[in-house]
Amino acid sequence: MLKRLKKILSGFFGRKDQIKLGIYGPPNTGKTTLANRISEEFTGEEMGSVSEVPHETRVVKKKEKIDLEANGKNISMNLLDMPGISTKVDYKEFIEHGIDEDDAKARSKEATKGVVEAIKWLDKVDAVLVVFDSAKDPYTQVNVTILGNLEAKDIPIILVANKTDLDESDPDSIRDAFPQYNFTEISAKEKDNLENLYREIVENV
Repeated sequence: MLKRLKKILSGFFGRKDQIKLGIYGPPNTGKTTLANRISEEFTGEEMGSVSEVPHETRVVKKKEKIDLEANGKNISMNLLDMPGISTKVDYKEFIEHGIDEDDAKARSKEATKGVVEAIKWLDKVDAVLVVFDSAKDPYTQVNVTILGNLEAKDIPIILVANKTDLDESDPDSIRDAFPQYNFTEISAKEKDNLENLYREIVENV
């Protein structure tokens, strides 16, 4: 009887008002585009700017109290758009996109701090969407490192194969590389299959 009471009380007091859902992945996989789509649909506001330049998002951006509904279920969540995770940030990447050297070096420092900040947030998030560019090889050091860290912390994971609108997209390569995780494929740019993603979130977070 005492054990049952403790379980009931634990479930009641342990319940969170808002789930912290982090969006992780390498640079330029479409994380901010996805964050904007979710935020815009449920709050009417976007979260951040999007660019072809890597590391456009260099600080963690948050949108609070998004009430997500799918399949008759709902969750309330704080959505966190994370800077792109990279093993190395080279200022020359920015120069290649037409940014002058001084600004490129400043962006490189900001991006490096952003990576560190995103990693620190792993101790605070309740669940994570890991966004892949489905037109690229998923089996990279960065992707394996991200997933390994999340698994070590026992954080629920949903793999998101993004950019399915591209001709060279191959979402099955992601599913086959990491079959142990929940998975969905979308095009955040074209707003394709977002309902499937919402169902995955409410069912698995």
